[in-house]
Amino acid sequence: MNGFQDKVGFIWSVADEVLRDDFKRGKYPDVILPFTVLRRLDCVLAPTKEKVLRRHAELKGRGLSNLDGQLRKASGDKRNELGEDHIVELAGIAEAFKEGAHAKIFRNADFAYRKITVERPLRLNFQTSAERIDRLKDETAFQNLAKTKNKGKGVGAYGDTPLKNGGKMQKAVISTLGKIDPVIVCKSRDVFNAVLDEAFDPSQSPLIKGGSKGGVKLASPLKKAILSALSERDETADICRDAEGNPEPDPELRDYENVPYEEDVYSYFGREVKPHVPDAWINENVRDEKDGKVGKVGYEINFTRYFYQYQPPRPLEEIEADIKTLEAEIMKMLSEISG
Repeated sequence: MNGFQDKVGFIWSVADEVLRDDFKRGKYPDVILPFTVLRRLDCVLAPTKEKVLRRHAELKGRGLSNLDGQLRKASGDKRNELGEDHIVELAGIAEAFKEGAHAKIFRNADFAYRKITVERPLRLNFQTSAERIDRLKDETAFQNLAKTKNKGKGVGAYGDTPLKNGGKMQKAVISTLGKIDPVIVCKSRDVFNAVLDEAFDPSQSPLIKGGSKGGVKLASPLKKAILSALSERDETADICRDAEGNPEPDPELRDYENVPYEEDVYSYFGREVKPHVPDAWINENVRDEKDGKVGKVGYEINFTRYFYQYQPPRPLEEIEADIKTLEAEIMKMLSEISG
C-alpha cells in the first residue's frame, strides 16, 4: 500500500464494509476513529517526516548515544528506563574499563570531601530595659520560682532566702533588676555578671540606683535565665568566654565547609575562610567516626562537574532568521483572522 490510490482504495473498502453492515453498529468507533486519528497524525507530521528520518539515521550511525528509554508512566524525576540491550551495552563498557565518550574512570577519593564545622564567637550586649526584663517572664527558670514550696529560710531557686513563696521571689528579682540603670548598654558579659552580683548584694555599684537589702544570692539556673533575657547579639560587643578563657561559639553563626578529601583542612580553612571571617575557628571536637580526624567524611557525585558536555550556542544569524520566520507566520495568522 505504497501509492495514494492504494490508501484511498483501502479506506473505501472499510467504509463499504461499514455501509453493508458487516460491522456491528456498536463497533463503528473502533474502526472509523482509529483511521481518522491516524490520518490526522499523518497530515500533521508529513512536513517534518523526512527531517526526522534523516536525524534518526544520523544518531543511529553514532552507536551508543542515548541509553534512555521513556517510561510508560513517569516516576517522579526518573522518566527513563534501561532495556536489556542497554544493560548489555553498559556492562560491556564497564568490563572494558577504558575512558571514552561514554565512560570516565574515577577514584573514590575524587568524590569524597571532609565536612568541617566552622564556629564564630558569641558576642552579646546586656541592658535592663523594660522590654528585656519583661522577656524574663518567659524563661523556665524564672517561671519555676512560682512553683517553690519553700517556707521560712529554706534553700530556694536562687539560693538562701528569707522569702516565703515563689511569687515574692519573682517580684524581688524584677525589683532588683529595675534598680540597674536601664539606659546603660553593657557590652561585656563579665562586667554585667559583676553588676548582677552587686545588684543582688547589699554593696553598692555605680550602675545600681539602690542596693538590695535582702542580700539575695542567685543560683546558676536563674542567673543564666536573667542573662539570656537581658542579652541581644551585638557584633561590636566583647567576645563571651568560658571559665577557661576560650571563646564560646554562637550557634546562629555556625557554618560548614566541604573540604576536598585529599587537601589539608587547615590549609583550606586558612585560604578560603579565614580571610573573610578573621574571628572564625574550626571545631576540632567534630571528628569522623572511622579515621578520627577533624571533620566528617562524605561523598558527592557532581554530575555537572564531571559529565557536562559544553554545547555552543547557535549562531546569532540563525536565531535571528528563526525569529523573523516566526514573526512572519504570526502576522500571516493575524491577517487571516482579521479577514
